[in-house]
Amino acid sequence: MNDTPGYRFRQALQKEHPVQIVGAINAYTALIAEHVGYEAIYLSGAGVANASYGLPDLGMTTLDNVLEDATRITSACKLPLLVDIDTGWGGAFNIARTVKAMCNAGVAAVHIEDQVGQKRCGHRPNKNIVSIGEMADRIKAAVDAKPDPDFVVMARTDALAVEGMEPMLERIRVYEAAGADAIFAEAMTDINHYAHVTGAVDVPVLANLTEFGMTPMYTTDELASVGISMALYPLSAFRAMNQAALKVYRTIREQGIQTDVISSMQTRDELYEFLDYHAYEQKLDELFGNKTPGDDIG
Repeated sequence: MNDTPGYRFRQALQKEHPVQIVGAINAYTALIAEHVGYEAIYLSGAGVANASYGLPDLGMTTLDNVLEDATRITSACKLPLLVDIDTGWGGAFNIARTVKAMCNAGVAAVHIEDQVGQKRCGHRPNKNIVSIGEMADRIKAAVDAKPDPDFVVMARTDALAVEGMEPMLERIRVYEAAGADAIFAEAMTDINHYAHVTGAVDVPVLANLTEFGMTPMYTTDELASVGISMALYPLSAFRAMNQAALKVYRTIREQGIQTDVISSMQTRDELYEFLDYHAYEQKLDELFGNKTPGDDIG
């Protein structure tokens, strides 16, 4: 049986309708998501820029930057990982290199977008998009480069905010014809917009439910009613982590002690549970008893 990451991602699409895909900005949060029972996880381009480099989501990170975080996640977690590759980082051969590198790193799926190279956050104003032909060429290059036929190339469009509904629907039809395995319709402002999108194509469609953006926070039942296959929560945990960290830092700074925030912290035992820490200790005891490895060397 095929058991590649791409295959597991496609299987996840069959298990839940829609499948919930949560953002994991590092390997540890990926382990938490796996423990909770999610079927797929996501690495956001904004998450890489914000969390790993302290940069805004304005296309300043590179393939190698994103690949490093993706590899850390896939090395630690078995869940299929969807990765944001922005515009693919260049022309046809650059896009092909990106897809091959992601697939070789154990990534299950990527989404590539139709913004210009100097991109902006999908929920910010003044976005610019490339021609429909240029985006179709990006998709063709990505699909052609797939080492694994089950690897998923998803086409993201930001066209609703730039051109309106009908041009956006024309675009996603062309993107599907170019070989896109799925569609990511960004910054929808009404549940009925998704009904138009899912009615225009035959491939799975993703809804991005990022907080504080243009899209309302719909339930999975509401999304299922309009044919959505994937519900994405790209930075929910990251935002909560940031708010919690800010509270802890302020409290310790102001009070000189962490007592008032200790109840909001994960305990050492809980940390160890997700890491399977005690299994590692047991292996050391099994191999070396009470000795430290290397004690007999000298």
